[in-house]
Amino acid sequence: MYEAGGKRLFDLGGAAALVLLLAPLLVMVGLAVACALGRPVLFRQQRSGRHGQPFTLLKFRSMAAGPGEDAARLGRFGRALRVSALDELPQLLNVLRGEMSLVGPRPLPPDYLPLFSPAQAARLRVRPGLAGLAQAAGRNALPWGKRLALDAAYAARQSLAGDLVLLARCALLVLRGRGVSAPGHATMPAFRGDAE
Repeated sequence: MYEAGGKRLFDLGGAAALVLLLAPLLVMVGLAVACALGRPVLFRQQRSGRHGQPFTLLKFRSMAAGPGEDAARLGRFGRALRVSALDELPQLLNVLRGEMSLVGPRPLPPDYLPLFSPAQAARLRVRPGLAGLAQAAGRNALPWGKRLALDAAYAARQSLAGDLVLLARCALLVLRGRGVSAPGHATMPAFRGDAE
């Protein structure tokens, strides 16, 4: 019942409430990004949604424009945005549009699709989310194999109680500032299709 329609109602209600509640914060972060990094304020990138359908992911921009490695373009301000997960807040609009869920596997780039094993591709049965089982277990500090296995496990079994627990666990992890990146990377290394 939850997967059939209750989850979408939960997403709509939760995302709408958060947008209203966090509206002043969204404006302040947007202004801070404009002052620190200039325009555009939002970063847009194609990601894979449910069943691999592409959509445009929204984030507050956290890196300086121009050439160079991500780590070099990610300054103190950008790191603070990522540690606090404030850069992810615009994805509440993706949730309202039905492209994402509050809870689900994190959306990945479309060029990863042909690299998934059949077991890993099971993650695509559900909408990607702001928070998820892999995020609660360690965010970007997890190796790809474990992360994708947890995503598939979540896709196989969802519940309202489980989603509430995952949201709470992810919020706690963000407050502690843990798991923002893999060692030696701005976020994590690219997936090469060899993680099981």
